[in-house]
Amino acid sequence: MKMKCPKCGSENVQIISETTTTGKDYSAGKGCLGYLLAGPIGLLCGACGKGRQTQNTQYWVCGNCGRKWKV
Repeated sequence: MKMKCPKCGSENVQIISETTTTGKDYSAGKGCLGYLLAGPIGLLCGACGKGRQTQNTQYWVCGNCGRKWKV
């Protein structure tokens, strides 16, 4: 069975993946403070904390009408 678009009924559909990221990679302020307190090893303190979060969401997209819906 082929997937069909719920709007126009076309079988010209494909799956796409959207990626969203939130958060920071490295905090320069924490790294500098860590360096002052612990020397070169303290630079790693800038990477401490919540960090970057990545979320992937997959959708079907119709090639005819452009409708997008979740998998």
